[in-house]
Amino acid sequence: MKEKSTPALRRRRKTLIKKLPPLEAILRGSLIERYKRCGKPGCKCAQSRGHGPKYYLSVSKPKQKPEMDYIPLGYQVQVEEYLENFRHIKMILEELCEINRELLKRREKL
Repeated sequence: MKEKSTPALRRRRKTLIKKLPPLEAILRGSLIERYKRCGKPGCKCAQSRGHGPKYYLSVSKPKQKPEMDYIPLGYQVQVEEYLENFRHIKMILEELCEINRELLKRREKL
């Protein structure tokens, strides 16, 4: 990052901030697709992957078991979008931190 000028770093920082997705549209976790067999004799699920797909949001927290929440089919696309927004925000935050760190190293005003 040292090859960029201080004004270029500040411009990049402003550009990144403008690219942030809306903060109300984020979710942390993973979307899991599952198929389940019902166990009923003669059901078609016994010869296939099972009933589904069914979607679950899995959220892990330190020192706790992952929490799984059922996601109705109609919400799957929105949940995927919110999860992607979270990943995008994390990437932007990492780059913003690197820019601010470089400015600090240069003893520039943040």
